[in-house]
Amino acid sequence: MQGSSQRGLRQYNERTVLHAIRSHGAMPKAELARLTGLSAQAVSLIVEGLETDALLVRQAPVRGKVGQPSVPLALNPDGAYSVGVQVGRRGVEMLVVDFTGQVREKHLLSYPYPDPDVILPHVGKTLAKIKRRLGERWSRVVGLGLSAPLFMHQWSELLGPEAAPALARWEAIDLPAQVSALCELDVVFAKDTLAACTAELLLGRGRSLRSFLYIFIGTFVGGGLVLSGHLLPGEHGNAGAIGSMHLGTRGAGAQDQLVGKASGWLLEQSVMRAGLDPLQLRERGTADPAWVLHTQAWVASAADALASAIGAAVALLDLDAVVIDGSFARPLMTELVDATRVALDSVPAAGTYGRAQILLGEVGRHARATGGALLPMHAQFFPDKDLFLKAR
Repeated sequence: MQGSSQRGLRQYNERTVLHAIRSHGAMPKAELARLTGLSAQAVSLIVEGLETDALLVRQAPVRGKVGQPSVPLALNPDGAYSVGVQVGRRGVEMLVVDFTGQVREKHLLSYPYPDPDVILPHVGKTLAKIKRRLGERWSRVVGLGLSAPLFMHQWSELLGPEAAPALARWEAIDLPAQVSALCELDVVFAKDTLAACTAELLLGRGRSLRSFLYIFIGTFVGGGLVLSGHLLPGEHGNAGAIGSMHLGTRGAGAQDQLVGKASGWLLEQSVMRAGLDPLQLRERGTADPAWVLHTQAWVASAADALASAIGAAVALLDLDAVVIDGSFARPLMTELVDATRVALDSVPAAGTYGRAQILLGEVGRHARATGGALLPMHAQFFPDKDLFLKAR
């Protein structure tokens, strides 16, 4: 039992050192000891092991101070890799990220609706391509992070009658098992917006915020939740399912949900009816007059609905901020965030500690795939208090 405890503590300390460098940048061993609270001897032993495993690299010595020059230690980008697969309602995105979280490869496939008979063969072929391209580096891939909506078969009425047969097939498909059968990697699964929230927590606003609601607007609207610096998945992995929030009644007991007011699908349908290409909403800004009529109307309606949902969430959860991101081009997302701030001013806030900050996410439209790719990396290398508690 004692040996198990020591192994758990050693692994936790290794992860703590890696996390310190990931959060604060390259630094010498003395600074690592100060930040982590570990002894200089412990840090030296940990660093030696991490260098042997090629997870840390030494940088050029820093001179100009009294005594020996200090040698900053940095994460080795090639120390480990992870694959992210995001299966969405409008496309599949597959990424390879390195140990620093930088995207090394990106593969995209777009479609009008998700058909498993199209998606699964594509994922298999792309994984084989990635393996060939990485060559010997494939041995350093620590896992595959898979993200997708939890209820892929739902809302077929929104995607159109032609999508219904393909969506119905998802109800009988175990997506993680199917993807696991396509490769030899360990597969970690998360709801797509929870994966996006993970990316924002590790690479974006989460580096300076302790508690925030994360909202991602893609084909539909969803989210994730971070409280006191910890991502909360919920009992069923569906925490932060803000799209399901009720906004009020519309007579005869009917209820609106946020998904029917702030989803990107509504804007896509509007521009398609006008003969415009909805993919342009993601690829570039839409300041052209042909687009403004559609984007402004959607922004106004979505911002009002988001403000109502945010007001309820802040009152319930006592949040520092709400981070909004999405799959649309940055100018359009910026416009939506600004409009939501204005709309929130009219939402009653009595009994709360004031209005939460409304911030634009920093990771952007690839957050779901990036977060998925980070999941195996996080499981393997980030501090996890439960690891030590279980070992004890």
